[in-house]
Amino acid sequence: MTARQAGKKRDDAVNFDVRPRPQQDRAPAPRRQRDESAPLARPKKRKRSRKHRSGFGRLIYWGAVAAAWAVIAVIGVVIWVGIHLPPIQSLEIPKRPPSVLILGLGGATLATRGDMGGAEISLRELPDYAPKAFVAIEDRRFFAHHGIDPWGILRAGVRDVLHRGAAQGGSTITQQLAKNLFLTQERTVSRKLQEAVLALWLEHKFSKQQILALYLNRVYFGSGAYGIEAAAQRYFVKPARQLTLPEAAMLAGLVQSPSRLAPSRNPDGAQRRAALVIAAMAEQKIISADAAKRALANPARAVKPTGGGSVNYVADWVMDAVDDLIGRVDQDITVETTIDLALQTAAEQSLDDALAQKGDKLNIGEGALVAMTPDGAVRALVGGKNYAESQFNRAIAARRQPGSAFKPFVYLTALEHGLSPDTVRDDKPISVQGWRPENYEREYLGPVTLTQALANSLNTVSVRLTLEVTPAAVVRTAYRLGIESKLEPNASIALGTSEVSVRELVSAYATFANGGLAVVPHVVERIRSADGKTLYGGMMNTMMHETLASGTARRAELPGWLAAGKTGTSQDFRDAWFIGYTSHLVTGIWLGNDDNTPTKRAVGGGVPVEIWSRFMKTAHQGVTPAPLPGLSGGWFSAPPLAPPAPVTDNTGAGAAAERGGPRNGGGLDFWLLDKLFGRR
Repeated sequence: MTARQAGKKRDDAVNFDVRPRPQQDRAPAPRRQRDESAPLARPKKRKRSRKHRSGFGRLIYWGAVAAAWAVIAVIGVVIWVGIHLPPIQSLEIPKRPPSVLILGLGGATLATRGDMGGAEISLRELPDYAPKAFVAIEDRRFFAHHGIDPWGILRAGVRDVLHRGAAQGGSTITQQLAKNLFLTQERTVSRKLQEAVLALWLEHKFSKQQILALYLNRVYFGSGAYGIEAAAQRYFVKPARQLTLPEAAMLAGLVQSPSRLAPSRNPDGAQRRAALVIAAMAEQKIISADAAKRALANPARAVKPTGGGSVNYVADWVMDAVDDLIGRVDQDITVETTIDLALQTAAEQSLDDALAQKGDKLNIGEGALVAMTPDGAVRALVGGKNYAESQFNRAIAARRQPGSAFKPFVYLTALEHGLSPDTVRDDKPISVQGWRPENYEREYLGPVTLTQALANSLNTVSVRLTLEVTPAAVVRTAYRLGIESKLEPNASIALGTSEVSVRELVSAYATFANGGLAVVPHVVERIRSADGKTLYGGMMNTMMHETLASGTARRAELPGWLAAGKTGTSQDFRDAWFIGYTSHLVTGIWLGNDDNTPTKRAVGGGVPVEIWSRFMKTAHQGVTPAPLPGLSGGWFSAPPLAPPAPVTDNTGAGAAAERGGPRNGGGLDFWLLDKLFGRR
């Protein structure tokens, strides 16, 4: 073995001897001392990082949980709101309550009535800047959002804090419309939630243009004006299509607080708010800087309506008349009246001036005035000194003793009993069952003519005449001339002790003015719908005109004249009637037998019409044709209201239809004719 092999063998022996030594044979390892200034050991650093990542994960986890619960809460709120709303699929835009536009002579606007005040108006009828003014101040992101504008709410909140008063509301135009259409004005969280849901529904169902048009026609502008048309008429006495930029800005500014900012009550506040609207429009590039400068230099001012508050007495009376004439109003209508706006203003001013000058001195607190033409058309009516303080119409509803103003009915009755203006009666003391009426100055003139007695308002002569012709006869005369109130037929009626209204007494005096024709006082000339259809005034004329144009009286001939009328045939052909009229003359024809025996099938559309035509041609020679209310052109040119039914000779079913059934005194409704002529 070589030395090299021997060395390797020793090394192998050493390497393979790896058995553990006894414990006591091991020497303890030296303990290392920790250096306090050294950094933390790496294993400890890794342990702290794991804890940090674990806390962040928990934050994410609980945040996700909170978000999930928030979503669930929102869904729950939406469900709750939905439960308390009508089914969305059944929701429809409520029909706008009808409005009534009341016009005077010449088309002058007197007043508007109805829940909504103004007529519906489309966006294309308005000046371009009018709807944009509302968008600029109420909802500048109107065309960008979907019904709810979070940025708008945030912006309004910030401005509320910074300026202590929001210059722009947080609710969108769609939300405001939802509130106006479907909800109450209460300020609760539930109402705001319902408003938001309905706003989303409106945005889904309608276009932006439709929503804006609905809004402008429904929003409240104060002073009883709903809708932009009513507001324009109320504050500027003009239609909305004629609004100027300053006027449109003022109306847009009213929406925030209509009662506080109404220009009729707070012109300075309304102008300041309008200036904000104009500034917002300029800022949003809706109008130019020059246009804004001009608008600010010429602010809008509310116009006081001609006739002041007294036209409201007229409007109230008109609304009562409309109800009587056409019943419940279920559409927008225009009522043309007999009122002369200039005379209405003069009447109001005259009454106001007199009460202001002498009211306190003479202890006169109120007054009323009625002016009408001899044919009964009321030109002016004032029902009190101040409509705002009292809406009671003293011209129509108040009944007071007329005193000696009643005496003309006594004297007219005396004339009808054969006396004359020169008839003499004694003016001396008189006693009627212990009642001793005296003259005003307690002086007696002795024998006087009736003319002198009436001129000097002698009470004793009036009482003597009443006893002579009887109180009942005097009452009948007053009724015949148009007095409607209950009159007591006693001796004191001679001195006007029974109460009547101003309107009644004036209409009765109109009979004297026109030569003896009793009239029915009226204020309504014509009522028409928004599309121009006549609802009253020419309504009966149009219907009865068709009798001549295509009905049972089509054989009537009166070239160049508008004519109307009605045929009538009684049971078993006993009577044949035709009553026809033009604006010049009313003529009626009856044919039959004194013993009431049947004719040989004579009908109203036959011989009576022939007689009427002959007579009326003669009666209208040399007379200038004039129209009937509600008709134009010749009677032969007016279009029929409906396709005409086949005309028979009034035999069989045709005659039965015209007769109206057994025991009917003819097909002509005299009551309707009486109302028609009375209203004219």
